[in-house]
Amino acid sequence: MNQLIIYYSYSGSTRKIAEELAKKEAADIFEIKDLKSLGKLKAYTVGIIASGRGKAWQIKPPDIEISKYDKITMLAPVWANNPPPAFNAMLEYLPSGKSIDIKMVSMSGKSKCKDRLEAVIKSKGSTLESFEDIKV
Repeated sequence: MNQLIIYYSYSGSTRKIAEELAKKEAADIFEIKDLKSLGKLKAYTVGIIASGRGKAWQIKPPDIEISKYDKITMLAPVWANNPPPAFNAMLEYLPSGKSIDIKMVSMSGKSKCKDRLEAVIKSKGSTLESFEDIKV
């Protein structure tokens, strides 16, 4: 089974976990990148408000063929109990018929977004196989 790790990391904590997981699973890895560079002020104000509302903002389009992977694992930091807007944007690129694992990374190890993410993944014709909150 070929696996893809997709992640968004603002401060680097999620990147480290994604890279370790990709190495352990012998998976390919893809980083979600904001289309425009974010300063801390914008990330922690406008970004947090947008994440709480489930909004997306522009990211660099993926340069990989996501549909060729059997299993997809997605990681993101938790912003106001939700994934950041760049992660929400990446959800739009998910192909149908895939098995998706989600891992949310935070200092508390808690988020409140499982049901919303599961609904988005289901609407894309895929299945949320697992959801995990990771404490760093």
